[in-house]
Amino acid sequence: MGVVTSARPDLDLNSVLLDIACHRLPASATTTFENVYTPAGRRQIVRAVAEPLNLAAIPPEWRRAPIVHIGPVAQEVDPALASAFPMSLVGVTPQGWLRRWNANGEVAACAWAGAEMVLDRATAVVLSLEDIGGDGAILAEYARRANILAVTQAGAGSTVTWQGESRHFSAPPVVEMDPTGAGDIYAAAFFIRLYETRDPWEAGRFATCLAAFSVTRPGLKGTPTAQEVADAKRQTSNVKRQVSTDV
Repeated sequence: MGVVTSARPDLDLNSVLLDIACHRLPASATTTFENVYTPAGRRQIVRAVAEPLNLAAIPPEWRRAPIVHIGPVAQEVDPALASAFPMSLVGVTPQGWLRRWNANGEVAACAWAGAEMVLDRATAVVLSLEDIGGDGAILAEYARRANILAVTQAGAGSTVTWQGESRHFSAPPVVEMDPTGAGDIYAAAFFIRLYETRDPWEAGRFATCLAAFSVTRPGLKGTPTAQEVADAKRQTSNVKRQVSTDV
């Protein structure tokens, strides 16, 4: 497993991303966000932005990876990367292409430039209702173009659209401590399970379950454990078997 990113040389990635190869494009700043959670929703402020990433930043030996996750956070990733991995399952989280910010760093939603190219080429796209400001018309257009579209809905779970059909997956009840990163965990879980099973519905069930586990602990402690991954696979596989039996 490897990560391509851009950051200041003094950012210690190895102590956080254990057993993960990191290819870093040097930058004078590390992309930094401040998240403020309010009753009206999350308020974000961009404090710094690193260097842009394109195909030249990807090590040649990594360009045949079985799963590629393209995840811009601040308009820093070239959308053409969605077409650069023809041998891979290409998962996209477009959140960073759906953000703009003012001179004070205050983040707001914006139109997704290049959406058509990415939606047409990616294997699967994961985004949240918050990313698009809850705009149903935009969501319908993305769902029409995407091969597979998964939309996260915080504590309400997620909805997956594939081949013109949409299915909703409810999140298990948990006590939320820290929601930061739950969407990232959902996306990674969705792409990996999709690769393992080739079943978008199973991927949606699994990712929804695993993301719910993650919000019960603060910060990086929310990273799923091996036991939680096994539990989520067992729970969602049991649901799948029950549905098959009922049908």
